[in-house]
Formats: sequence, C-alpha cells, structure tokens
Amino acid sequence: MAAKGDLLARVRALVQAEGWLREGACVVAAVSGGPDSMALLHLLRELAGEAGVRLVAAHVNHRFRGAESDAEASFVKRICEAWDVDCEVAEIDVPAYIASTGMNPQEAAREKRYAFLRETARRHGARTIALGHHADDQAETVLMRLMRGSGVGGLAGIPMRRAEKELELIRPLLRITKGELLLYDERNGVPYVTDSSNADPHYFRNAIRLEVMPLLERYNPQLRGSLVRLAELASADHDYLEAEAAKALADAASREGEGWSLQCGRFRGLHVALQRRLIKLILDCLAGPRSPQPFEQVEEVSAAIAAEAPAVVRMDVGSGIVLIREYDVAYIGPSRPAQAAFAYRVPEADADVNVTESGLIFRFRRADGPHTSPSDFRREAFFDETDIAWPLVIRNRRPGDRMDPMGLNGSKKVQDMFVDAKIPRSERDQRPLLTDSADRILWIPGLRRSRHAVPGAGAHSVVHVACGPFRPETGAD
Repeated sequence: MAAKGDLLARVRALVQAEGWLREGACVVAAVSGGPDSMALLHLLRELAGEAGVRLVAAHVNHRFRGAESDAEASFVKRICEAWDVDCEVAEIDVPAYIASTGMNPQEAAREKRYAFLRETARRHGARTIALGHHADDQAETVLMRLMRGSGVGGLAGIPMRRAEKELELIRPLLRITKGELLLYDERNGVPYVTDSSNADPHYFRNAIRLEVMPLLERYNPQLRGSLVRLAELASADHDYLEAEAAKALADAASREGEGWSLQCGRFRGLHVALQRRLIKLILDCLAGPRSPQPFEQVEEVSAAIAAEAPAVVRMDVGSGIVLIREYDVAYIGPSRPAQAAFAYRVPEADADVNVTESGLIFRFRRADGPHTSPSDFRREAFFDETDIAWPLVIRNRRPGDRMDPMGLNGSKKVQDMFVDAKIPRSERDQRPLLTDSADRILWIPGLRRSRHAVPGAGAHSVVHVACGPFRPETGAD
C-alpha cells in the first residue's frame, strides 16, 4: 500500500479528471515541511514534469516557535533546491498581528498564510494553489463542526476544490489517509520535519485528533472513513440545496436598494429547508459569510416571514441588518432612511409635476364644460375649479392629517386610511397627497378622493388631474 506508483497513479487520475494540471501552467504548492505537504510536493513534482507544468513551493514562517520555525523554513528551502523546485518563503510576525487584531492564533495564521499564497500565485502567474489537506483532516473537521452544531454545509467539510476570483484552491490528497502519506514518505525517501505544536491538546483540532477521535474509535474503528463519507454525501446535498435556494431567491425575492424584498406568500410556499437557506443566503450576502448568523436567528426571521396572518414585524437581525415585514412584503437589509418631507407647488391648471420621491408624474389640465367625475380615483380625478383654492400642493403626509372622503359623512385620519388599505408603513411617507391652498386634502391617488370640489352637471370649468409612473428617459406616462 502507498508505494510510489500506487499513490502517484491515484493522484494522477484525480488531477487529470479535474483538469488541474494544464501544460504551460504554473501551480503553487503550500509546503509547511511536515509529512503531508512534503508528500504533496513530491507527488506534484512528478506530475508537473509529466504535464509540462511549472511548480512553485510556498512556505510561511509564522514565527510561533522561534528557532524551530526558522529551522523548518531552512529545511523547505534546502529540499526545494535539491529537488530543483522554485521556492518562496515569507517570514510573518503572526504573534504581533494577533496582538494588534485580537484574532485567535489559528485564524490569524490562516489569514496571513492564504494572503501570502495568493500573492505568490499572482507574482508567478499561477491560477492554481495546491494544499495538503488529507482524509484525516477531513474527518477531524467534520467531527469538530458536528460538535459545534453545524448544518449540512458545515458537515460537507473541506472542499476538494474552491474557486476564488481568478484562483482555484485544490486538495489532491483529500481522499488519502495520513497513514498512507506517512508510508509513501517512508518508501520513497521523502524527508519531513515534525511540528511540536501538533502534540499540544490545548488546540481544539489537536484535542480532537489526540483525545476525542481515539475514544470514539473504540466504538467504531471505521469512524474516520464514516466521517469522510458523511462529508462526501453532505457536500453533494449542500450543492444541490444551494442551487435550489438560488432559484428560490430569484423567484421570491428582489433587490431593494442595499437590501432584499421578499413576497411572503411565495416564501411560505417553499419547503422549510429552502426557507432557511434562502434567509441564510440573503444574510451572507448582506453581512458576509464571515459573519454567520445563529440558527435561532435564521429561524426567527423565517418564521416571521412565513407567518400566515398578515403582520407588521420589525426585528433587529444584527450586523446592522433589520427585518421589516409589512403585510405580504418583507424587507431584509440595512435600516432604510426616513423619507424627508416634500411639497410641490402647482400654480395653474396646465402643468406637469414630477414627484421624484414617489416616482410619479402629475398632469394638470383644464377641461371646459360639464364633466362627471369617475368612480375610480386610482389614476385620475376631476375637480370643480370654482371650489378649489389655488395654488394646489402635492405633498406627503403630516401628523394629524385628516380627509373628508367621498361617500363618508365626516372626516377620517389619513393614518387610519393607510392602515385600512394595508399600505406598508415604509411606503406611507412616500405617498403623495393633493391639497389646495387651504390645506384641504383633495385626493390621495390610488386610495380615495375627497367629497370637496366634485364637479356637478352645471360645472363649466373642470380641472382634470392624472397620475402615473414617471419614466425619466421619456417623461411619458
């Protein structure tokens, strides 16, 4: 097992099937100096020669372990020189970076290491970065995430390949065990160094590998293989559900400024698995995947949007994001700024007024002779000119506004009219009202008109007001 030919053939078959090594290309290999990455470098050196690929080794001295870290860097440079492989080494003071950022050691080291790998790839014109993660790493990762309460996406573990802008991160050893790699190194004379920190159970991954995994393997000796298989299954399920969630997002949601607007009815018709993923997709888009939202919060947001009864909900989701549900429409995104007051003066009955805050255009025209006012006041209204006081004003609502609606004895608060019509709170300050110079509300387009200045059979001067969408490119309704 793990003779040079056997393992080389397996890795060759994988990289050929995935198309990772293209003639004339350059591949950057992350090399720590340990048995895994040295096996990776040895295998890639063989394959690069066969495929006509240029190989570059990249090593980061994190300066965690003083002289030991320096010795590892010297070792990698020496072996690369002996193997005729280009080598890039970076010395990064990660402890100082941790002190300045407050990040945990593993996260800080990973961030700096990957930044160096990307920079090395850029300088050498490489589009592929090869990493030495193996099957045991995968099993440990899945178990760690399971213990932390991860979902299916987390149980998918470490991906075999991951696109990153113009780069691709590949892991050719992900289906090969640590034991196989050690045996390969031994049989093929591949030198390596041992990182003393790998024996420190203070680190969570080390504790999993040294303490938890051996304990669980007493009950299932094939645990590592089972966890790797779980990762394979979860990865396929995760990819499928992510694709379905993207389709659901396109069907049930749309961009609204910096946030998203969702149709609650369509969202409610989705399977609960897609509801959760759709919400997580939106939150990741808004806050970034590095700011994961707790499961409970995703559930709370999903429940508020999927609730059957019409509802008005306002919720702080965190990371500067809010949920606002108003009847059958929900908004997820940054808090929307309050609509400023607006007022447009209309001096005469022959004018066009663009109300940019509402995206509407009002057209005022005088019509001679009697004219019966239409029963549908959503888009147009007629007024007896002798009963209105010029100039007219188009404005948004003000506290205490009341109207005398046609067909109703007495007046009614505009606020109550908006509530009765189920107009979302976020839209109410954008709704235009037509008033006269005495501040009497004559018309609320799309809602009601007042019983004031209704043209009778004897009206000889009638003002016709039409309201429709404003299209800046044409100025036409």
